[in-house]
Amino acid sequence: MSTIAFIGTGIMGKPMAVNLQKAGHQLVFSEHFNQVPTDLIAAGGIAFPTPKAATEQADYIILMLPNTPQVEEVLFGKDGVEEALTAGKVVIDMSSISPIETKQFAARVKESGAEYLDAPVSGGEVGAINAALTIMVGGEESSFEKAKPLFEVMGKNITLVGESGAGQICKVANQIIVALNIEAVSEALVFASKAGADPARVREALMGGFANSKILDVHGERMIKGTFDPGFKIALHQKDLDLAISGAKTLGVSLPNTVMAQGLFDQCVAMGGEGWDHSAMIRAIEQLADHEIRK
Repeated sequence: MSTIAFIGTGIMGKPMAVNLQKAGHQLVFSEHFNQVPTDLIAAGGIAFPTPKAATEQADYIILMLPNTPQVEEVLFGKDGVEEALTAGKVVIDMSSISPIETKQFAARVKESGAEYLDAPVSGGEVGAINAALTIMVGGEESSFEKAKPLFEVMGKNITLVGESGAGQICKVANQIIVALNIEAVSEALVFASKAGADPARVREALMGGFANSKILDVHGERMIKGTFDPGFKIALHQKDLDLAISGAKTLGVSLPNTVMAQGLFDQCVAMGGEGWDHSAMIRAIEQLADHEIRK
């Protein structure tokens, strides 16, 4: 069993930390920003005041933070992780952040003698709770093999995609596909409902055919019931699509449907939905159609 400094116990991070504790690992936390959830402490977790103090106790340092600036601050800010890194420690960033800056962070961490993996995840809150996340990893194969037993506690589909930054590139690609699938399911259900069919029965029928997907299954149900409490917030998906669109511009790649999906998320934000689950994109489609599928 390992000692793990786990930094970032939000919607996704907390259940991931719970699963590591259930597997018998000792978790330590940093309270530099927020207090640690009391149930993680009750399960044996130990709180320290700074990322540096938590890192001093740990073999592995796992980050699950909202965006690139937060990762940079925790790693390299005052009393950050970097100040306590030594040879043999492994930093695992499971946040979804910039692939370009990830490569820079990895190089800087490696200068200390420590190892670095970028390992963003997909599967949302449900996947985190059920230890069924897809984990996309960038870094050295030796570091990946060392950390793999931890990944297996949190996820099911675990892939070493390539060198540092490759995990983040894969996550951006994932978020393009997810956003466009949400948009497609939204359009289909609004079309069916406005044409006079029961969207719940339409979804049930489609789940038996080639149009079936996890988005139709999980988010289609959310759309029909109108349960948009966040498993993954629109604001976070917007951040990921910003990475896709800016990266595409640098590469000279056109992503027309990704830009459209981002526009629909923008429309949701204008409606006050920054904190809605990303399945609430359907509300933008409903507004355009002047029709809600929920009776």
